Amino acid sequence: MTAYNRWYEARLRRFLDKPFVHILFGARQTGKSTLIKRLLPPDALTINLAEPLERMKYLSDPQELIRACRALAKANGPRFVFIDEVQMVPDLFNAIQSLYDADTTAFRFILCGSSARKLKATGANMLPGRSILHRLFPLINEEYTKEAESFGTEFSPLPLEHSANLQNFPRRNLEDRLAYGDLPGIAALDDMEARRELLKSYAAIHLEGEIRREASLRELPAFLRFLKLAAVNSGSMVNFTGLSKEVGISTPTIRSYYQLLEDMFIGFTVPSFSGSEQKSLVSAGRFYFFDMGVRNAAAGVRIDGSIVSLNPGHFFEQWVGMTLFRKLSYAGEGRLSHYRTRGGAEIDFILERDEEWIPIEAKWTQSPSAKDARHLRSFMEDSKGRVRRAYIVCICSRPLRLSESITAIPWHML
Repeated sequence: MTAYNRWYEARLRRFLDKPFVHILFGARQTGKSTLIKRLLPPDALTINLAEPLERMKYLSDPQELIRACRALAKANGPRFVFIDEVQMVPDLFNAIQSLYDADTTAFRFILCGSSARKLKATGANMLPGRSILHRLFPLINEEYTKEAESFGTEFSPLPLEHSANLQNFPRRNLEDRLAYGDLPGIAALDDMEARRELLKSYAAIHLEGEIRREASLRELPAFLRFLKLAAVNSGSMVNFTGLSKEVGISTPTIRSYYQLLEDMFIGFTVPSFSGSEQKSLVSAGRFYFFDMGVRNAAAGVRIDGSIVSLNPGHFFEQWVGMTLFRKLSYAGEGRLSHYRTRGGAEIDFILERDEEWIPIEAKWTQSPSAKDARHLRSFMEDSKGRVRRAYIVCICSRPLRLSESITAIPWHML
């Protein structure tokens, strides 16, 4: 199988030269372990806490990590120690701190986790002042083979530095990515049936099984009803009261379930824009699943290109939101929000970076027009100079200037 590179690989490689503990979080199957193993030296100590015997050993005696590390042969540089699914044994963080504080250069710890819930619940020592947090997401456009015609990054609302000499994933059309998502293992497969089965297994085994065990859920039928509705409503404003009535559980429980999905990196909330002085803004946030393929599997819809054609704009807007969230996280600064007034004026996304507001609309159209930009223009007029540029992300073939400050860009330039 071809070994594809990740965009974050070069950045993580640079960071690993720094004498800190490195913690990489992300949902399952985003490629965390594969990425780290590409960067580890051959003599690294690897501990996989997903293996029951390994997990039981360290649960019963976290000090075993100290003994294992001190037994490693001396080296000219730091000895690398990789611990996968570290959230399963939170007490290991105290052992790591003990080793790190004794000698900051002796070991280079790389910790990998697919959930922050247990760490939060147990008040785990996250090594403040000693650790650097990293996040890994499903694929972004920069990780695919470029489209035949490339227009550079000058039109992009959120350009990322380009890592040279990447072995990119094969190019995929937009409908394929909206249906099957951007998990690395899915993107590398040509077999559509295998893709569907893998995504259904993800929903059944991870979303239903592992989340239930992680949170010790007692009302499993209610949670499964919630999970399907959360997936169906992905990208919409969250109505906690309405969901509470539909699922048949309390509003606080619905809120806790959404928080659980965020703690497991299964989704994220895009809050309402708060920079406006208008009193008539809708304050509800929008919840998004982290990947389109996983969202479709959890929603119980048939996973293939035909499902997208039923409501392409809805699928596309979600994908744009997921892409912006991933890239903003990789950029390391800024905030993503949405804008809607009680009168119905709406902008899908607002990027807030460096004192600048960048409004972005997602439109399923090949021929964007001035009419598609009317809410962008209104927002710009009310922004008191904070907006210098605005974008429509669509399915046009090349960038189009709709006005001096409003540009329509093809989806693959996002």
